[in-house]
Amino acid sequence: MSQMFDKDGKATPVTLIVAGPCYVLQKKNVEKDGYEALQVGFEKIEKKSKIGKSMKGKEYKFIREYRIQGEDSLNIGDEINTSSFQEGQIVKVSGVSKGKGFQGGVKRHGFHGRNATHGVKHEERQIGSTGCRFPQHVSKGKKMPGRMGFERVTVKNLKIMKVDKENNLLVIKGAVPGTKRTLLEIKD
Repeated sequence: MSQMFDKDGKATPVTLIVAGPCYVLQKKNVEKDGYEALQVGFEKIEKKSKIGKSMKGKEYKFIREYRIQGEDSLNIGDEINTSSFQEGQIVKVSGVSKGKGFQGGVKRHGFHGRNATHGVKHEERQIGSTGCRFPQHVSKGKKMPGRMGFERVTVKNLKIMKVDKENNLLVIKGAVPGTKRTLLEIKD
């Protein structure tokens, strides 16, 4: 993340994203595949030793598929880059959030915890009761301690502040999910 200053000197938090170029690798249709989609590749693999036989024609580190409605103007080999975005456009960004490991109920679900006094000892951050008298088991979906983060998150209504077409950079207002070098999906 970084920040931009406007004419009044007000700072705006922004995220710099390298957006492309991506290439159309395959175009799926209803007759052959049963649905319509585009297969897109990003970040070409340079080392020949990393490319297997099954990757012939699709030598990319990241390959994703996106459903399309009706006929699309893109063909196999076409480049998708930042020229499809404009300044001021509202987009939604999806990615995998930061993993935080095994966390307790207080941090993971925002539980209140127990009292600090009145006979309570060594259990301020316990989750409390996990069931009832009947049925005599923990019901499915009960919020409990466990692994937190590392899940797909979508942030909506993010504004594009600046588009650098030469360097394929998007400057988006606010934060996006994930760590540095996380693969993001940007949709308008």
